[in-house]
Amino acid sequence: MQTIALRLYGANDLRLEAFSLPAITEDEILMRVFSDTVCASTYKAVKQGSGHKRVPENVATNPIIIGHEMCGEVIEVGRNLTDAWHKGDKVIVQPALKLENLYDPGYSYEYIGGNATYVIVPKVVLDRGCLIPYRGDSYYKGSLVESIGCVLRGFKGLYHEDPIDCTRINGPKKGGKTAILGGAGPMGLACAALAASYGEASMVVVTDINGERLADAAARYTPDMAWKNGCDLRYVNTADMEDPAKTLRALTGGTGFDDVFVMVPVPGLFTMAETVAGIDGCVNFFAGPADHGLMGSLNLYRIHYDGVHVVGTAGSTTQDTWDTIRLIENGILDPSIMVSHIMGLNAAKEAVFAMEHPSGAKKVCYSSIDLPIVALSEFEERGKQDPMFAELDRITKAHGGLWSEEAEQYLLEHAPQLKL
Repeated sequence: MQTIALRLYGANDLRLEAFSLPAITEDEILMRVFSDTVCASTYKAVKQGSGHKRVPENVATNPIIIGHEMCGEVIEVGRNLTDAWHKGDKVIVQPALKLENLYDPGYSYEYIGGNATYVIVPKVVLDRGCLIPYRGDSYYKGSLVESIGCVLRGFKGLYHEDPIDCTRINGPKKGGKTAILGGAGPMGLACAALAASYGEASMVVVTDINGERLADAAARYTPDMAWKNGCDLRYVNTADMEDPAKTLRALTGGTGFDDVFVMVPVPGLFTMAETVAGIDGCVNFFAGPADHGLMGSLNLYRIHYDGVHVVGTAGSTTQDTWDTIRLIENGILDPSIMVSHIMGLNAAKEAVFAMEHPSGAKKVCYSSIDLPIVALSEFEERGKQDPMFAELDRITKAHGGLWSEEAEQYLLEHAPQLKL
């Protein structure tokens, strides 16, 4: 089977290439990738090459396919797997295999990664239960399961204590107040939506220092959407505040926040998180720093006497993936709020390197088409010259400005097909 894939040969060395996949074994599956979404974790792996903990040392001679947020369809099933899998099954890959060598799809393997037209799902992925059936209405939502699963893991990692007997209570505080610091990006949006629905928060405050990003976030996941869950959602620009922590605490009536997420790996935000946390508050340093020696400060008096807890979560589990799928399939969470751009596989390399200066929210890569990176907000202008974008603009506006199953289906049917 011929495939086209974006392969990593070393630090900053990405190449879009066509090559032949080997025949699958009796314990493997051939999968067609329909969509993958761009993640900052991929950018870190590309920048570090074999210096990254998940990238093999021999990547220069055995290049790996990047991209770990993939959704697609089973094309061929190995002889030993025909009872469990069938041609046409829609599937997603849970990339966190939890192996001792840290190898994961999208970081470590020659024949499986999201930035490809066809891939081979190896035995190890199947043995770990990480190829997962998906019955959602669109491929892009399937690709976003991994990102949302990581945020869901963040909520599951929170904990509080019963004030009487100090019994540990896992998860966010029901009816509590949540702060999402540096949260105007796609993961922050998912965090806000999960806080209002899954977390049952009474108040969610999303902060950022970029007014444009905040406005874009507020348009994607609106306060009215959160209020349907009885949650008071506010977007706050802290850029020009003399004392941001004091202002944020005031929003809670002085009690502080029960749960605080730090979505950007900035030590100052970590310190602010502890400052705005209330008694028995839990801080999740969610952002993954590239600096192995990144240090941050805390008020140890508050840790001891106010019972402020600090946790850090990374990645997700297979159960998180299943739970996220249920949230999506049951309409509790709409991943569409996270999508800001679409593109074809030919533009994936540019999108990865553009992560150095992130813009917008999630970028969806459709592997079978030839399309530059296009923001949903550009559809109207492009539509003046291109009928395809005119129709995409009409469809997107009909869905409240959000990407949708209808838009995806139209794109896949009408966009130029990828050739290399």
